[in-house]
Amino acid sequence: MTIDEIKSLLAESKSAEVIAASDQLVATNHDRTVMAQAYYLRGNAYRQQGNMRQAMNSYLASMDLEPDGPAAQAYRTIQEILNFYDHDLYNP
Repeated sequence: MTIDEIKSLLAESKSAEVIAASDQLVATNHDRTVMAQAYYLRGNAYRQQGNMRQAMNSYLASMDLEPDGPAAQAYRTIQEILNFYDHDLYNP
């Protein structure tokens, strides 16, 4: 499966298929750019599922291969979301 095909699956919200296809692509392809894109797309699929921990792990894997890629911004965005909450609501 190609990156474009995986992107199409992601656009259709087929996150489980995106994760499987990304894992397969990473296992069979050794081009750093392709692997970084696959990890990034896998992170987006995990984010669609609401699994922020796995999304962040996938973004970190992508950032290891391509530090200035889109995964860096996605990782920072998730960090900001997770860090933003009203402390007074949780600690009265």
